[in-house]
Amino acid sequence: MSSVRVLVGTRKGAFILTSDGRRERWDVSGPHFGGWEIYHLKGSPADPQRLYASQTSGWFGQVIQRSSDGGKSWETVGNKFAYDGPTGTHQWYDGTPHPWEFARVWHLEPSPTDPDTVYAGVEDAALFRTTDGGQSWTELAGLRTHTSAPSWQPGAGGMCLHTIVLDPRQPGRIFVAISAAGAFRSDDDGRTWRPINRGLHSEGIPDATAEVGHCVHRIAMHPSRPSTLYMQKHWDVLRSDDAGDNWREVSGNLPTDFGFAMGVHAHEPETVYVVPIKSDSEHFPLDG
Repeated sequence: MSSVRVLVGTRKGAFILTSDGRRERWDVSGPHFGGWEIYHLKGSPADPQRLYASQTSGWFGQVIQRSSDGGKSWETVGNKFAYDGPTGTHQWYDGTPHPWEFARVWHLEPSPTDPDTVYAGVEDAALFRTTDGGQSWTELAGLRTHTSAPSWQPGAGGMCLHTIVLDPRQPGRIFVAISAAGAFRSDDDGRTWRPINRGLHSEGIPDATAEVGHCVHRIAMHPSRPSTLYMQKHWDVLRSDDAGDNWREVSGNLPTDFGFAMGVHAHEPETVYVVPIKSDSEHFPLDG
């Protein structure tokens, strides 16, 4: 049986859990970066020893950490994230203009083929990329300068680009999700983008079926069927079988369709995991 590794980021550090295929006993390494908030910890599909971590704090700001030995040792790499060109504005909760400001990196997504290429989703919502293992970062500004961007508003946790999905069979196709703007897709490696929110319905926004403005919490894909996507939205679980062009609700008999986490089974593209949460004001599973 092959070994299993689980990477865990918490508000007090990072942990690496390893086991054999039976998963009966686990070895726990950590905390790495003890006392620091680790917003995301991700391994490279192209090199199992290459790991990246988004480390942040109110004192020292945003730091990107990289390991080339599976987490035994770490080095700080480039942490310069500068928005490209004129920054413009987006909307705040009350609809007033708000300047784009960098806060932190929410998501790191390494390339499936190159351990030195990594995409980063940040707050305020923007997409960056490194091709030198994190030493330098360049914004893919086509997303933030999309014509709909001035109307984007933050969710309760900020206006964060929290999900990046790379299509393993179609190089250059990128999916992202932004709270609270929605899901977007690029078919030309991030140069141009279009919203993919048809079929979404969100109470509480001026147009419940608008092209943008939906609070998407997560999207997930199985690598063997990249045109099939799953979405956990603020009060909905949805599915698309055409790369996000159209969505339909699949909440079914879930005890509640509100949640944040979502994952697709490693070998079964029809098996999806969600964590139902009681409500948008009580963020814990039903019955505690």
